[in-house]
Parts: sequence; structure tokens; C-alpha cells
Amino acid sequence: MSNDVEKLWGEELSWIKDNELRDKVIKTWELALERSVLTPDDLKRIPFTLLCGPDLKVTFMDHKRSVVHIALDAGNKINSMYHGELECNMDVLIAGAILADVGKLLEYVLDNNNNAVQGDYGKYLRHPFSGVSLAEECGVPAEVCHIIATHAGEGNMVKRTTEAYIVHHADFMTFLPFKDRLEIK
Repeated sequence: MSNDVEKLWGEELSWIKDNELRDKVIKTWELALERSVLTPDDLKRIPFTLLCGPDLKVTFMDHKRSVVHIALDAGNKINSMYHGELECNMDVLIAGAILADVGKLLEYVLDNNNNAVQGDYGKYLRHPFSGVSLAEECGVPAEVCHIIATHAGEGNMVKRTTEAYIVHHADFMTFLPFKDRLEIK
């Protein structure tokens, strides 16, 4: 396991029990880091969304890790409380949550002030598309690529798996309050 990927995802990667799937997730992150201008240190300092400006304190990795933790908790609850009538494949869920925003490493560049901005590549291909491309290149299975493809608004045009719904909602429940929060004083 690359030291960079291990430092970013050590605990969460260990939740993927299937060694082959875990290796493919790691390989995808390694490939994204190799092709990106962003470093692991950048991911720990840049804001998780470009829509709230460069002063947002919640970093890319804060957000990514929280989505994975929320997805884990939700998947475990579904598996324990729905009597097998609604099942969640935890390896697929965690792999998809870890990979959901990997394409942002190709979508973002740094401006002259070292702030993350959308680059030309990202203007043509948003991160769900570039993320799927990276993951497929690394042999990630279709059920995980489906989560990457459908976690954002682009996924509203297709049916989602249970795992994809969980990642989508974990992602948006920790994004929309920054963007569209109703504040009552």
C-alpha cells in the first residue's frame, strides 16, 4: 500500500474485507494522485467544495472521511434492522464511498494563490465521470463504479443500488447544509 494512500485512508481501507477489492481501491487512489497536481497534503487543506469559497475550514479529506463513516453506520443499521429484506454489501459500500470523489483529483487544479479551482479538464468532465474512468482502469467492479457514477446529481437520471443511495445521501447530507441551509434566528 502506498504511504500516501495509507496516510489518507488507513482506517477506512481496513473496513474493506475483500483484499482484491481493497487493492483496486488503493490502486485507483494511487493513479489519481499520480495524474493530479494535488498532493495528499493539499487534500488535507483545500476546502471540500468549491461552491463555498476558499475559506471553508472543512477540508476535502474531512468531508470524504465523514461520508465514509456515515455510510458505514447507515449500511450497518440497514443490515441489522431490515430482516434481510433490504441488504447492503458493506465492501461495495465502503469502496464506493472511498472512491466517490477520487475524480476531483483530476477536476481540480491550484491557482496562483494555491487555492483549488476547477481546471479545464474538470469543466469538460465532472468528477463522477473521471472517477469511473480511473476506477475502471484499475479493475474496480461495476457495482462500485455505479456508486461513483451516481453519487452526485448526474445519478438522478438512473436507478441507484442500495449502496449508491447510501453514499449519495451521506454525501449530500454533509454538503447541502453548507450550500442551502435554512437559518432561523
